[in-house]
Parts: sequence; structure tokens; C-alpha cells
Amino acid sequence: MTGARDRKRAERQKRKRRSAHRGAPVEVPAAAPEPATNGDQAPPESFQEKMSRRYEERNAEARAKLEPLDPGERPRAVTVAAIVAGVLAVIFTVSAVLAIAGVDAGDREIKPAPVVTFAIVFWVMTVGLWHARYWAVLGFQTLLLLMMLASAFGLVVVSSVLQAVGTTLLLLGSGALFYFMIRAMARIQMPSSPGAD
Repeated sequence: MTGARDRKRAERQKRKRRSAHRGAPVEVPAAAPEPATNGDQAPPESFQEKMSRRYEERNAEARAKLEPLDPGERPRAVTVAAIVAGVLAVIFTVSAVLAIAGVDAGDREIKPAPVVTFAIVFWVMTVGLWHARYWAVLGFQTLLLLMMLASAFGLVVVSSVLQAVGTTLLLLGSGALFYFMIRAMARIQMPSSPGAD
């Protein structure tokens, strides 16, 4: 009898413990506290800020690889540009002389003032490029850009295969020279290296 009583008492205590355990409030783990935003902490970067920081880092790396020009040095692309500008200056000078002399140019009347202006501009640009001046390189690049645009539009209205080939060659040549002059222009713009006179 006592064994049966003890068993019943033990089962009752088990049930009490279970019900007490079920009724107990469940403890919810506290959420991790959010970091306090001090005035010193910078707000998170936006996508645009990240991209601009990356581009600036790449530009800084590219600038670090550039070497400033030695005294009297002229990049190869600038030399080619000076020769091209010189040839154009000669062509415009001859055209200006012929226009002033009144040589017959077919049905069209050529006014000498614009041709003389172009001749002077190209002679000044030739001298500036030969001395590797930044303004001359920038001016010649502007001219190359206009040539590329004119060639691209000219390809739309070509009437013969020879004209198409010539226009394409002009477009490719001016584009290549423009590309190579970008690096040359960056080197010309750089200050002298430390310790240089």
C-alpha cells in the first residue's frame, strides 16, 4: 500500500512540476543593442560615393605611374601632332596666298580672311606643340574631336567606296592620335619631379 501511495505522490509532484514549467513566462532573449551613432561616426557610404571613391583611387594609381617630362622632352604623340599641324599650316598658307592672288577656284568664290585665320592658328599651334605646351595639346585635341565627329557624319553620306575608305581612315587616325595624346597631356600637366631645377 505504501508503495502505491509513494508512486501516486511522485506522479503528482511530476505533474505539478510540469504544469509549473508550462505556466512559467518564457524568457525572450534580449536583442543586441544597436550601436549608438555618435557625431564622430560617418554615415554609411551610398553606392554613388563608393563608385566615386573607387574611381578616384584608380585615378590616383594612374597618376602615380606617370612620370613628368624632362626639360626639353616631347612625347611621341605630341611630335606627330606637331607634324600634322605643320602640314595643315602649310596647306592653309598656300591656300591663303592663292585666295589673295585671286586664283580661279572653279565656280566657288573663296574669301581669303577665313583661310588666313586658319593658317595663323595652325602655325601658332604647330609652334606650341613643338614646345609641348599644354594649351596647344588641348587645342589640337579639340580639333581632332571635331575631325572625328565630321568623319563619323561623313560616313553616312558617302557616295563612293574610295570616299568611304578615306573617311574611315581619317576617323581611325584622328581617334588613335586623340587617344595617345590624352596620356601625353597628363604628363605635360604634371609638375616637375622633386629635386628638379
